[in-house]
Amino acid sequence: MLLDLAALKAAEVQSSPFPHLVVPFFLPQAAVAAAIHDYPAIDMAGIFPLDTIEGGPAFRQVVADMQSEAVRDIIAEKFDMDLSNHQRMMTVRARCRATDGKIHADATFKKATLLLYLNDAEWKHAGGRLRVLRSKNLEDYSGEVAPVGGLLFAFKCVEHAFHGHKSFEGVRRYLMMNFVEDPAMLQRELGRHRVSAALKKLKRAFGFGKIG
Repeated sequence: MLLDLAALKAAEVQSSPFPHLVVPFFLPQAAVAAAIHDYPAIDMAGIFPLDTIEGGPAFRQVVADMQSEAVRDIIAEKFDMDLSNHQRMMTVRARCRATDGKIHADATFKKATLLLYLNDAEWKHAGGRLRVLRSKNLEDYSGEVAPVGGLLFAFKCVEHAFHGHKSFEGVRRYLMMNFVEDPAMLQRELGRHRVSAALKKLKRAFGFGKIG
């Protein structure tokens, strides 16, 4: 297990404006470097299901650790939820467009969302910092999280769990895991992402969509 489960257990849940927690170095820096080295080679924006990309051993180990029952049980306890019958939806992002980061709340068929950032140890940009919002106003935020390598941001998917970030274009890696109770909704959502990923790859084959 590469993840720091003790740090996750010790993390304090912030109830306002919606239940969330932040764990710096949930993945230690040495493991972050290896995961970045083995990260899937994606030079396009968008979200990609795991079965549409290929990463190396260190990346796959992080994925396996995130999917562990130990992580599930701690998250369930933190957010006072029963996740025992929930499936995990795993997706990855590697690049961000200037138009990404719009304010939204995750669909409530997702019960909890975990974002594990796999970027450098320092985030030097003004944009791309995730804001925990009180409303649908990007300036009405209670906290801001730089997507530095190894940091975990997790939240309960309630209707008012609004989040977003200022415009940024470039490398912004994260592994996202959603807990989903309804298998049909899970397959529908994954299917939507697979079609989107295939279209992006087709455009990329013709020289479109690359983000440095």
